[in-house]
Amino acid sequence: MRNNRHLFIILEITLAAMVIVLAFIMVREQGGRDRRRISVILPDPDSSQWSAFRYGLKMAAEDQGVEMFIVSSGDMQTIEEELRLVGSEIRNGADAVIVQPVPGDDAARKLEEASRKIPVMLVGSVGSEDESTSCLPVTGPDDYAMGKALAEEVLRDFNGNVEGKVLGIAAQNMESAQAASRQKGFLDTLRGRGTRTSWRVSVAGESDQDSLGKQSKADLVIALDDTSLTAAGEFSLNRNLHGALLYGIGNSTEAVYFLDTGITECLVVPDEFGRGYESLAETAECLGHYFSKMESKTMLYHVIRKKDLFSKKNQELLFTMSQ
Repeated sequence: MRNNRHLFIILEITLAAMVIVLAFIMVREQGGRDRRRISVILPDPDSSQWSAFRYGLKMAAEDQGVEMFIVSSGDMQTIEEELRLVGSEIRNGADAVIVQPVPGDDAARKLEEASRKIPVMLVGSVGSEDESTSCLPVTGPDDYAMGKALAEEVLRDFNGNVEGKVLGIAAQNMESAQAASRQKGFLDTLRGRGTRTSWRVSVAGESDQDSLGKQSKADLVIALDDTSLTAAGEFSLNRNLHGALLYGIGNSTEAVYFLDTGITECLVVPDEFGRGYESLAETAECLGHYFSKMESKTMLYHVIRKKDLFSKKNQELLFTMSQ
């Protein structure tokens, strides 16, 4: 009889403790709805290449009822500088951070340490070693698939015969994991087709166009991101890229202009609106539910040609890029 009474008391205490914990969680979630703040750290966030991404962030913030602040990372080059900026946002009251990581094999691991204080969502590739071990979620496109898609468009234009074609490859940072994955997808698709890569060059922006002019003649110039594509487009507009055909990955209004004017043969466009929307929505959901865990999301991409640039199916895509 005494054992039954002790068991009953223990059960009552356990149930009371569970009620207290659940009440705490409900109060925390209810109270947090009015004060959730998410900081988004981007390089050169006012650039048109971020237009669709910013629009996605804005729409998600309105739908989720959170405050969203976009912070410029400036020209920072190291993960230590980025961590200091993340720490500053935490001290300023950020409940979560969305950040494009600085390239480097140690970036994800160090950002993972910051995530012990608040949730951290990545919007971009990091070093390959970290990608396989990091627990941080990433919202972004399949970089390998986009490189592959671009190569398939080249093959389509040449009826599969690219024997002897000389390639020049450009990216904002050829050492980044993003550029490496896109380049691999492109070159893997052309393997055994008789092409030759003459040069690879990092093009940080329009001010770095001269680096393109110093390269040897190529039949095809492949730009792996918006920055290198717009720089190559401007160079081609002024000096014709030595007659090379330009193919690329881009997501700015400038990239669309170069496609529309025929300077670019084909454009692969990552869904930047979706990346902005999903990254913020996933982060806000995590803040709104105590036990939830953020998950990585792979975004779609679009292949666009001049002839179908203003088709009905591309109207929404162009609209988000112009916001």
